[in-house]
Amino acid sequence: MTDSKPSPPPSPADLGATRTSSFPPVRQIDTAAPVRWLAAGWRDLRRAPSASLFYGAAFTLMGWLIYFVFRHAHEYTSALTAGFLLLGPFLCTGLYDISRRLAAGQPVRLGDTMSAWRANLGAFSLFALVLTVVMLVWARASLITFALFFSSGMPSLSGFIGRVASPEHWDFLLTYFAVGSVFATIVFALSVVSVPLMLARGTDTVVAAITSVRALAANPLPLLLWAALIVLLVGAGFVTLFVGLLVAVPVVGHATWHAYVDIVGEQ
Repeated sequence: MTDSKPSPPPSPADLGATRTSSFPPVRQIDTAAPVRWLAAGWRDLRRAPSASLFYGAAFTLMGWLIYFVFRHAHEYTSALTAGFLLLGPFLCTGLYDISRRLAAGQPVRLGDTMSAWRANLGAFSLFALVLTVVMLVWARASLITFALFFSSGMPSLSGFIGRVASPEHWDFLLTYFAVGSVFATIVFALSVVSVPLMLARGTDTVVAAITSVRALAANPLPLLLWAALIVLLVGAGFVTLFVGLLVAVPVVGHATWHAYVDIVGEQ
């Protein structure tokens, strides 16, 4: 009879690999949850105003930079501004880390939040690459849409909004927003909870993205309401010449962390 040695216990690395490769369960939420997330996001902003407003200021300054660099090419301004916001789920990683630290009772230091993505470098890098590709494709699609409807040349700044919003260009507006909605929906589906999930649990990009899509499928109405609130707040930031993004971005970023906690966070 041959003695067989018992298999050694799994190492912490093996346990970590098992943990991060499994799909977390997705919980169902009620339609009032997005409002609670915004309230929680506002509380986080008030608890860590300096670090939070830094990220809001970065979005505001980026909006101004895009506008002034491309102020004579409005099609580039609109395409790059919207494209820049498609990268928002990744660029708000620091805001998620602020909320995570506040919930854990840890001190909030801006420098630490700016490098939070390094804890899961491979997953964050791949996700950022995916969002960048989506942004570049959107920018090209946006320019093609402008070219199709304004083949005779773009209107001047003074007449741009008037011409674009005039009844004779409603077909352009419908087409432009339809195309933009496709890209926004893709990014939203992939990023509802994916970045906070990669930050909190160290999951890989594929697991995080699929979990995000599952979350949207399990909670279509509440998360569509959440998407509408994001559009409303970001839109308010746009109509105030990007100044509103100073507050809107931190509130939405913090609220996204609380959305993750409600839907797939560990309890």
